[in-house]
Amino acid sequence: MTANLEISRHSTPWGKIGFYATSIVFNLCLIAQLLTVGVAYFNDPTWWNIHVWLVRGYGGLSLILLGWAFLAPFPHKVRSLTVSLPVLLGLQFASIHLQTPLHLEVLHPLIGFTLLYVSSSLVHRGSRSLSPEKFGTDAV
Repeated sequence: MTANLEISRHSTPWGKIGFYATSIVFNLCLIAQLLTVGVAYFNDPTWWNIHVWLVRGYGGLSLILLGWAFLAPFPHKVRSLTVSLPVLLGLQFASIHLQTPLHLEVLHPLIGFTLLYVSSSLVHRGSRSLSPEKFGTDAV
């Protein structure tokens, strides 16, 4: 009986593994989008279409991660990072598509780098939640 309890305590639920894998895919798509905008700006403007296509392709992952973060037992930090992904994507969209006298488009690159930081932090925190005994009690 104690052997079964010991195994279940140290095993990782597939939900957390899936969340972690999805957060990695989101992060890699974000990095690809950042690279394509650089190529589009400095070298070949046709890459702009790929930049736009990427965000339309992976943007929905932020909502999937958001739902997932509240269905599985994740730490508060993981949930708060996950909540900020769709918020930051919404701000990205608004900074480009809303025409205001405030010139919000100047914030677009800053929001993008914040999005990359949050996404990378989520990948890091997600990996910590996979093996809480390695990282202490805050990872649970």
